[in-house]
Amino acid sequence: MIDILTKKINISVAIPTYNGAERLPKILDMLLSQTGLEKLSWEIIIVDNNSVDCTNIVIHNYQEICNHVCPLRYFLELNQGAAFARIRAVQEARGEIIAFLDDDNLPAPDWLIAAYNFGLEHPQAGAWSGQIHGSYEVNPPKNFERIQGFLAIRELGNQPQLFEPENLRLPPGAALVVRKQVWCDRVPEIPMLTGKLPGIFVQGDDYEPLLYIHSAGWEIWYNPNMHTYHQIPHWRLEKDYLLSLARGCGLCIFYLRTINTKSWQKPIIFFRTFLGNLYRLIKHIIQYKTSLKIDIVALFEFEFYLSSMMSPFYYLKSFNIF
Repeated sequence: MIDILTKKINISVAIPTYNGAERLPKILDMLLSQTGLEKLSWEIIIVDNNSVDCTNIVIHNYQEICNHVCPLRYFLELNQGAAFARIRAVQEARGEIIAFLDDDNLPAPDWLIAAYNFGLEHPQAGAWSGQIHGSYEVNPPKNFERIQGFLAIRELGNQPQLFEPENLRLPPGAALVVRKQVWCDRVPEIPMLTGKLPGIFVQGDDYEPLLYIHSAGWEIWYNPNMHTYHQIPHWRLEKDYLLSLARGCGLCIFYLRTINTKSWQKPIIFFRTFLGNLYRLIKHIIQYKTSLKIDIVALFEFEFYLSSMMSPFYYLKSFNIF
């Protein structure tokens, strides 16, 4: 049995979960099959965000299996929302590097060692992510590649590259790797964006900490040697879900653009966000006016532009941001 109290940890795998009893066994089995870790000490952390299924029982049953390979630690986070679950994972992690996985993201056998090595090779990287491929229960709609990034699919080629936080071109929270100290030094303990909650579908909770990390001068990288597979059930490709997703991704745009900006800049961002998305919306309507009702991808884009245009008013009302 590994001494989980005294052994130094190089990297922590953190899995926030909500009602993940059916999904967790698969991801845990794949983590236990990771290769190239003979010289590393690592751990798995499960943060249960108020599940109402038997998630805790599943983890308890796996602990005896996992602890012969690496420590498996379980924590219950009572503050609802993915952002709070990630923060709790950072607080509890004992590794210098934290590798996040959602409970529906399956890592390739060499994902963890590729994540660790990239951090050694890029000391200025405060956060990094890799290729996230879609694993679909049903075939996605035509032209789905235009919006696949909104479902945390990232396939940006086979060369490492920097993300562009200034343009909100960032990796999702799934399969994201961060340096613990960088997060602790720069990311606020109380997030503005909490993640999806009943009646609240505003997104952006995975981008918020990255923008704080970038503002401190740290780079955010894409590592093509890290592969994960995002399981997409059929209901995530249905119209109602996709439109809710588009709305949630749009409504956070203005707030994300105001992170780390001075007060006098916010009115400028307000009008740029509104007018820029109004232009995109009009252009989109002209291009797809005859097919919006039947083209789910075009309709998704319409909803995103509309919600992005309205995002300054949403946050003016919700957070009194000025």
